[in-house]
Amino acid sequence: QNMTCTSHISVLFLTLLPLFLALFPGAFDCCRKISDEIPKGILRRVERFEIQKADGLCHLEAVILHIKGKKFCVNPWNRKVKKMMKKIQQKIHRSRSHVRKPRRTRITKRKEQKQ
Repeated sequence: QNMTCTSHISVLFLTLLPLFLALFPGAFDCCRKISDEIPKGILRRVERFEIQKADGLCHLEAVILHIKGKKFCVNPWNRKVKKMMKKIQQKIHRSRSHVRKPRRTRITKRKEQKQ
């Protein structure tokens, strides 16, 4: 009887594991260590970054840098990292504002042509 209970639990675990991984993809992909020193060359090549919070899933606050398919875990309080994050956010903000303006002018031109 004890054996069947254990086998039921393992089947349940194996059934729920893929669901858990789908819902929380970062759960098993947490930074466990962070680097304090980051070479400038690496910071220049960062494509995007994520902020890892020290909540229930991950136990360490970190910034995850994405560079050509690789992930680097760095200290979120590092001055260079903060500067790089600000730069990337400004770049994203600027590129979004540049994309919106031409769309508006195209729409107004089309309306003028119809009249």
